[in-house]
Amino acid sequence: MRWVGNDAEESSARARRETGSEDSAPKDSADPRSWCAVAATRLGRDQPEAALEAARQAVDREPHGEWGHRLASLALERLGRAREAVDSAQEAVRLAPGSWAARLRLAGALRRIPGRWREAWAEAQKAVRYAPEEPGPHSLSGDLALARGDHRRAAAAYRAVLRRDHDHVGARVNLGLTFLGWEAPDVHHDPAWEVDPAETGQARRALQVWSWQVRGLLAIAMTAVAVAALGFDLHLQAQIGGAVVLGGVLAVTLRQAGKIRIWSHVPAMLGRDLWLSVAVSVAFFVIAAYVVGLATLPEPDTISWAWSGALGLVVFNPVAVGLLWLLVEAWRGRPVKALTEFALASSSRVARRNMDVALWIIAGRAWWGLLVLSVLPVPWIALAALAVPVAMVLVGRRANLRGVVRRDRWLVGALGFLVASAISLAVAGVVPGMARAWQGAWLALLAVAVAFCARAVRARWRGTPGPWRAALTRVELPTGDISPSSDLTDEVRHAVTFSRSVVLSYTGPDGPRSIAVSAVTSVSRSGELRVIAGEEAWEAVERDPRVAIFVGDPRFWAEVTGVAIADNEVLRITPRDVVVREYPGRQARVRT
Repeated sequence: MRWVGNDAEESSARARRETGSEDSAPKDSADPRSWCAVAATRLGRDQPEAALEAARQAVDREPHGEWGHRLASLALERLGRAREAVDSAQEAVRLAPGSWAARLRLAGALRRIPGRWREAWAEAQKAVRYAPEEPGPHSLSGDLALARGDHRRAAAAYRAVLRRDHDHVGARVNLGLTFLGWEAPDVHHDPAWEVDPAETGQARRALQVWSWQVRGLLAIAMTAVAVAALGFDLHLQAQIGGAVVLGGVLAVTLRQAGKIRIWSHVPAMLGRDLWLSVAVSVAFFVIAAYVVGLATLPEPDTISWAWSGALGLVVFNPVAVGLLWLLVEAWRGRPVKALTEFALASSSRVARRNMDVALWIIAGRAWWGLLVLSVLPVPWIALAALAVPVAMVLVGRRANLRGVVRRDRWLVGALGFLVASAISLAVAGVVPGMARAWQGAWLALLAVAVAFCARAVRARWRGTPGPWRAALTRVELPTGDISPSSDLTDEVRHAVTFSRSVVLSYTGPDGPRSIAVSAVTSVSRSGELRVIAGEEAWEAVERDPRVAIFVGDPRFWAEVTGVAIADNEVLRITPRDVVVREYPGRQARVRT
C-alpha cells in the first residue's frame, strides 16, 4: 500500500513488483515484498524451485511476512515436499490467522498428508467463512468433499464457485463428475482415516487376489470334478479330490489374510468400494456353491437342479459379475446433466475426455433399454424405441458431435447403430411378421457391443483412457492464492496505534453497526491489529468475522477491512483491504 501523496512513477514501479511482472532478482534486493513478487511470478510460470528460492529470500528479510511463508508453502507442495509445505503454511496462519489465503494454503497442504483430511476441511471452511465471495475456498471445499465421495456437498461447493465465476473450468468439470457419482481411484480409502493409504491399498489388493484365486481355483476344480464324475463314472474319487481342493482354498486364504494388517478398516473399505465388496461376496458364494456341488454330485443321468445351479455359479460367475458391472455402470448417475457441464467447459481437454465417457454411458443405457424392448412379448411396445433417436438429437445439441467424430469414431458408430436398432424395432412393432426387422435390431445391438469391445481393446493396447467410468478425470487446480498480503505503511500503523478516533464497524444481528473502540493495543510486525472491544462486537464476529476499522489522523484517514478473531480478551484483526485518503479525498487501495 502507498499513501496518496507519493508520485505516480514510484507507485507504478511498486505495482509492477507486487503484481509479479518481474521474475528476475528485484532491483531492491532488500525489499522482501519484491522477492515475494518474483516468487509469485515464478510459480505462475511453473518454476517451483526458483520460486522457493525467491520466497526464502523474502522470509529471510522479513520473517513476519505472511506472504513469503505462503508462497514458500505452495512451492514446496509443487516440489512434492508436503510436510515442509504444511510447516510453512502453518507459519503463515500463525502470522495472519484471519487471512483466507493463508487458511486456504494450509488446507491445500494438509490434504496431501494422510490422515489430515479433517484438518484440511476445517481450514477450508474457515477460508470460506473469511472470504465467502472468493471462488478458491469453495473450490477446495468441493475437491475435499469429492475425494471423500460426498457428491452432494461437493456439488453445492462447485455451484458456489460458478455463482462467483461462471467460467471456472475446474468447478464446471468437477460438478459434472458429481452427477456421474465419480469415485476416486482409491475409493476404498477414506481420506479422513489416519491409516496410510498404502496399507489400505495393500489390503484391497490382497482381498482382490484372494477372490480371483479362490474363484479360479474352484472353477477349474469344479470342471474337473464334473468331468470325472459324469464322464468317467468316478463319483467317489471326484468327491475326494474336490474336497482336497478346499485345502488349497484354505492355504490361499491364510496367505492373503497375512498381508492384511488393518482388519479393523476392512468393513468400511467394503462399504466404500462397491466392486471390492462384490468380489469378496461372490468368492464366499462360490465357496458355498462348491461345497453344495460336491455334496450333491450326481450319478450319470441323474443331474439335479441344486447341482446344476452350483456348477453354473462356480464356473460362470465371471460372466454374471461382468454383466452386473455393465448394468450398474450404465445406470448409475445422471450422465445427461454431466454432459451439459462438460460441454460448457469443452475448452478443457479433461472436459472433452469426460464428455466422451458420458456419451458412452448414455449409449450403454440406450443399449440396455433397446435390449429389453426387443425381448418383450408385446410387439407394439417396441414403438418406445423411437425415444432413442429423439434422445440422441437432444444429446447432440448439448455436445459437439463434430469433435466426437474426430476423437472417437467407435463412439459415433455405436450411436449410429443404436439409432438403426431403434428404428428397426419400431418398424417390427408396427408391421406384423417383420422378422427381418427384429433380426436387424438385434444385429445392430450386437454391432454396438462389438464397437464397445473394440474401443476397450484399443484403449488397453495403446494405454489410453477407455470408454468406462475409470477414465473420468477431475480437474485439480493449485490450492493457493499468490496475491500479496496487505502492507500497512508506517503512517497507518502509527495512526491506528495512537489515534483517539478509531471506529470498529461490523455486522450485528440487525444490520451494520459502528462503535468507538476502547483501544488499539498494538499492531504486530505482520500487520495484525489487536483491538479491545465490547461484548456485542465479540458476539458479532462469531457470526460474521468480517469487520472494518476507521482511523482518523490530522493529515489523512484510513479504512482497514479484514477478519477479526476473538482471542484472550482482544479482537485480532488481519487486514485485507487498506484505503488511505488524504483530505479532501484522493485515495489509493491495495487488496489481498
